[in-house]
Amino acid sequence: MEKRSFVALLLAIFISLLGIGIIIPVLPVFAASLGASGFDLGLIMAAFSVSRGLLQPFVGNWSDRWGRKGFLITGLGIYGLVGLLTPLASSITMLIFIRFLHGIGSAMIGPVVMAYMSQFAPSGQEGRYQSYLNAAVFCGIGCGPMIGGVLSDNWGMPSVFYGMALMSFIAMLLVMFTLPGKAGREGNEDRRLFATLRIMRRDTRTLGILLARFSTMLVPVPLMAFLPLYMASWDGESYSGFAVGMVIACRTLVNAGLQVPFGRLADRWNRERMLLLGSLTLVVLFFCIPFCRTFHALMLVYLLIGTAEALIWAVLGALASVEAKNHYGHGTMMGIYALSMSCGVFCGAVLSGSSMDWLGIDAAYRVVGGSVLVLICVALWMMGRKRVEETAAD
Repeated sequence: MEKRSFVALLLAIFISLLGIGIIIPVLPVFAASLGASGFDLGLIMAAFSVSRGLLQPFVGNWSDRWGRKGFLITGLGIYGLVGLLTPLASSITMLIFIRFLHGIGSAMIGPVVMAYMSQFAPSGQEGRYQSYLNAAVFCGIGCGPMIGGVLSDNWGMPSVFYGMALMSFIAMLLVMFTLPGKAGREGNEDRRLFATLRIMRRDTRTLGILLARFSTMLVPVPLMAFLPLYMASWDGESYSGFAVGMVIACRTLVNAGLQVPFGRLADRWNRERMLLLGSLTLVVLFFCIPFCRTFHALMLVYLLIGTAEALIWAVLGALASVEAKNHYGHGTMMGIYALSMSCGVFCGAVLSGSSMDWLGIDAAYRVVGGSVLVLICVALWMMGRKRVEETAAD
C-alpha cells in the first residue's frame, strides 16, 4: 500500500471512531428525552450489537470476493446518515431502527479496515500494522466523548449527531479518493463463508485465537459500565462524573499509546508467551479491583489494565493477520475475528451483570477474571496443538 493510502486509511478510521465517540455521552440522554425506560435503553444498545455481530462475517467474506473499498464507503455513508437521522427520531421504535442501521454500517467498517491492514502488512510485520489500526481506534473513541460534551454544552444535543455525520462523510471522501479499489486475497475469492467455517472448526490453532479474543473481550463492560456503581459503593466517599471519566480515560489512552511499541514487540518475540503474560496480568489486576478503595489506587490499576490490554490487542491482531494470510482470506478471517469480539462483549455483559445481581459487585470482577483465566488457558492449549492440515478435497 502506498504511504498516502496507508495514512488515509488510519485517518479515516480515526475520524469515523471519533464520530462514534462523540455520541457516547448524549445518546442515553437523548433516548431518555423520548421517554425510554431501562428496558428500552437495553433494546437501543442491543439493536446495534445484533446487526453488527450478525453481518460482520458475511461482509468480511464478501470483501474478499468483491473488493473492500465499496463496503467501507457504504459503511461510512451509513454512519453519516445515522448522524442526520438521529435528531429527527420522534419515538423509541424509530431510534431502535436507526441504531440497527448503525450496526449495519459498523459491520461494513470494522472487519474491512482490519482486512486492509492485514493484507498490506509485510510478512513479519503483522503486529506493527495492526497496532497502528488499534491506536487509531482507541484515540478516536477516547477523544470523542470530550468533543461530544463540548458540542452538547455549547450548541445543544442535535449538534453532536450532526458532528458525527460531518466526520463520517469526511472519512468517506478520504476513502473514496485515496484507497485502492478492489482488494481481495488471491486464491480464496470464491470460497464461501460456510465452507471456510467448516475448515476453521477443524483447525485448533485458529479456534484458539478466536477463543482468546472472545475471552479477553469479557472485560470491557465491567471495566466501564460498572465503574460508577463501584466507586459509589465506597463508604464515605463521593466522586464526580469527571473522576469516573478520568479513570476510564487513563485505561483507554495508555492502551492507545502503547499499541505501536507492543505491536513491534509482537513481531520480534514469541507471541503466545506475550499473550500469556498479558492475559495473566489482566486477570491479576481484575482480582485487585475489589481491594481498591481510593481514587488513586483505582487509577493505578486501570493504568496497568490498559497496559496489559495493549499487549493483548497487539499480539492477537498479529496472530489473526497471519491466519488470514495463510489460510482463509483477510476479510473472512477478520469478519469472524470481529464477531468473536462482539460475542465476548455481549457474554461479558451478561456474566458480569448476573454475577453482580447474585453475588455483589466485588464478586462480579472476580467471576469475570476467573472466567478469562480459564478460557485463555484453554485457548493457549488449543493454539499449541499441531495444526490439522486440510486435504485437497477440503
